[in-house]
Amino acid sequence: MSDAAIASPLEPRAPSFATSAVRVYELSLGEMLWSRRTIFMALVMMAPVILALVSRIVQSFGVAPLRVEGVRIGGTGIFGAIVWLLFIRFTIPVLGVFYGTSLIADEVDDKTVTYLFTRPVQRGAVLMGKYLAYLVCTILVVLPSIMVVYFLIVPFAEIGTSFRLLLMDLGIMALGLAAYGALFALVGTVLKRPLVVGLVFAFGWEQLAMLMPGYLHRFTLAFYLQGLVPHAMPSGGGVTSILQAVVSETPTVSTCLIWLAVAIIASLFLGARAIERREYVLEQ
Repeated sequence: MSDAAIASPLEPRAPSFATSAVRVYELSLGEMLWSRRTIFMALVMMAPVILALVSRIVQSFGVAPLRVEGVRIGGTGIFGAIVWLLFIRFTIPVLGVFYGTSLIADEVDDKTVTYLFTRPVQRGAVLMGKYLAYLVCTILVVLPSIMVVYFLIVPFAEIGTSFRLLLMDLGIMALGLAAYGALFALVGTVLKRPLVVGLVFAFGWEQLAMLMPGYLHRFTLAFYLQGLVPHAMPSGGGVTSILQAVVSETPTVSTCLIWLAVAIIASLFLGARAIERREYVLEQ
C-alpha cells in the first residue's frame, strides 16, 4: 500500500455546502442583529406602531381616525392600508435594498472579503449563509411590528374574523423579504455600487412600471407581492378609484407564488455563481 493511500484518510474533508452555509449563518446572525443598521431599522419600525397607537386613542374617543370620501374605515381596513402602503410598498423594499446589497459589499468595503474567502468553505455558501442571517434578522424586526399594529388597530370583536388575514400578511411579508433580499444580494455581488442601483430599482423603476400601462409591471417584484394581498388594497371611488386602476390587474395566487419563487431561486443561484467566479481586488 502506498504512502498516499495511507495518508488520504487522514486528510480533513472540506465541509459540505449546507454545513458551510450554516456556519456562516451562525457567525453572521449575531453580528447582524446587533449592527447599527438593524438598530436603526428597528427604530424606524416603531413609526407604524406609534401611528397605530394614535389611531387607537382616537377610536377610544368615538372618532373615526380615517374616512375616505365621508365613509368611515374600520380597524381592519386601516390595518390593510398600513400593510399595503407602509410595509409592502416601502418597508419591505427598503430592508431588501439596505440589507441585501450589503451582504458581500460590506465585506469588500471593509477589506475583509479576502480573509472570509480563505476559510475552507465554498464562496457560494458564504452568500447563502449571510442571506439566511438577513432573512431571520429582518423577519424578527418586521413581523413583531405588524402584530403590534394589528392588535392596536383592529377591535377585539373583529379579531376572530380577521386573524386569518393577519397570518396571511405575516407570511407575505416574509416572502417579500426573501424575494427582495435575494434580488439585491445578487446586485451586491455583481456591482461595485449596489446600493444606488437598488434604490433606483425599488423606488424608481418599480414605481414607474406599476403606473405605466402595458406589461412592464410584470417585470417588478411589487406586482406579484401585492397581488397576494388584495384585501389590503384601497377601495372606493374618486381618488381611491385611481389607486384601484393602478392595481386593477391582479395575478392569481399561484402565479405570484411561482414567479416570486423563481426570482428567489434564480437570484441566489446567479449570486452564488458570480461570487465563485469573481476576483476581488481590494482598492488601497
